[in-house]
Amino acid sequence: MKALRPPEQVMCLERLGAAHQTRISFMRALLRGLRRGGWQVDRPLWQIDADGVGRAVYRVRGQGQCYSLVAFSHDLPDELRSDRVIAEAWDATFALVDGDVDAHDLERLAANVPLQEAGRVSDSELVLSRANRSARLWDHVVARLAQGAQPDATRIEDVGYLMRTTAVYGSGKFGAADYATFAGRPLMDGPFRAEMLTVWLIRAFVLDLVEHVAKAQGGAAAARLDPALRRRLGIGNSTGLGMAPFLVNHPALLNAWIFARETALARVRGLSASDVGSRAAFSEALERTRALVASWHSDQPVQIAKLTELRGDIRRLADVVSAGALEQVEPWDALWHWAQTALSVEGQELVVSLMLEPHGELVDDLSNTMGADEIAAFRIDGTIPVLRLARILKANYGWALETDYEAPSTCARFWYVSEAKLEPRLGERHEEPGGELEQPLDIARAAALLARDVSREAMNRTVADFLRDHPHHRRIVRRVQFSVAAPYAEIRDNLIDAEIMPIDMLRAKLAFFGATRFDPRSDRWVRITMYQNAPFPHELHDLPEDDWVLPVRSEVVV
Repeated sequence: MKALRPPEQVMCLERLGAAHQTRISFMRALLRGLRRGGWQVDRPLWQIDADGVGRAVYRVRGQGQCYSLVAFSHDLPDELRSDRVIAEAWDATFALVDGDVDAHDLERLAANVPLQEAGRVSDSELVLSRANRSARLWDHVVARLAQGAQPDATRIEDVGYLMRTTAVYGSGKFGAADYATFAGRPLMDGPFRAEMLTVWLIRAFVLDLVEHVAKAQGGAAAARLDPALRRRLGIGNSTGLGMAPFLVNHPALLNAWIFARETALARVRGLSASDVGSRAAFSEALERTRALVASWHSDQPVQIAKLTELRGDIRRLADVVSAGALEQVEPWDALWHWAQTALSVEGQELVVSLMLEPHGELVDDLSNTMGADEIAAFRIDGTIPVLRLARILKANYGWALETDYEAPSTCARFWYVSEAKLEPRLGERHEEPGGELEQPLDIARAAALLARDVSREAMNRTVADFLRDHPHHRRIVRRVQFSVAAPYAEIRDNLIDAEIMPIDMLRAKLAFFGATRFDPRSDRWVRITMYQNAPFPHELHDLPEDDWVLPVRSEVVV
């Protein structure tokens, strides 16, 4: 195995914001687990009327466990449809329940799940979610199917989903079960597994629902979606600043995710040779990627430029592979080194993703290492001397210590939670009020302030003594000490700088989810699609395993 890429290269926002899904992304790991564990899905309840209003239950069973998605479909007037967190009504609402549901459960959930935050669920529920229709595409698909025809494939490709989730809440929110209560179970022993299962089942419900409504309108003449076209519909999501603080507030998880990916890359780079099968698999993945990226479109100028650059990178990569780059000694390491100078950062990170594709047997086990004990990670060792703390600061936070945080541009922004919108926001410190509400995401500045105060201390004092006199540094001291064991725990950029691009933080997290089709709408929110091309429950054990993220060229409309 080769050495892992250093954090000073990997943890800058420019590179984090160029991340792509990989074999160990959460959605792919979940579907592999469902298939390999022999899980089965059925639909024991479908009480939906001709207008698409009612409730349904999707049940997943395997490895001695059972989970049920309870779905409620509503009649939502167009003027009430909003994706904002402060919305009070949605086209559909959902709960993932631990176990089977009975009539009592259904009535309890019916009284609370449609209310979302205003309702309450119990510790029998693992996830609470809601979704809205893409109204124009929904109406088009219903109308065409009702007429006995297939919808326009180009319109399907342009949007990519019939519903988009506006929230997927787990880990103890609003009375639901805390992650610790089911961590360690088969399938669920990993970050966001319950949430990813919920979204996969929501997608099944949405496609069943649109076909049900079309049949109600068209009767016997109505058509069902062509299976390949059906798979082209994923679940949409518009993600804004609400997701950005996660990577800062969960450094143990961030380190685990990055460490797993970098270990996977190092394992592949360490291979002494490639065989015919791995070369063919890489070339196939590259060609599928070429077609897929050609189908991506955006109206955002920065993303348009990135897509143009990425398409050029893919052409250069295809040329070097065709010239025999994978037939030399240590071919994967050589390819990686070539990419560092020949491709853009976006292209380099795509190469990381593609290099893992042929090597499932070598890297897939790392998807089970991406959880973290966040409580243990944040214990402060007060016994070490201040000298030791100073050395750790210099070694691991040197990138943050030379900046002048009094300069207007380096402290231009502040993070806060909007009282009106109930979401994280990014304020302009020198132009807007509210700086007193700042959230502690200024890690670089906090490290510099700690270094200043540490430099004034006697080096033989203990950290406990230092924190007794400077308790406001406890938060950053925890992070500094944790960095010794967790080199990838910190984003190595100033998150309050005038030039910060919050969207890079969103993309990094969403890539680990397994999202594709990134379409930034500004520097603060992005549209994505989840599970596009993935098998539906009835196809899970029939289609090739883990062969859905990069669809075959014939299934892509460019």
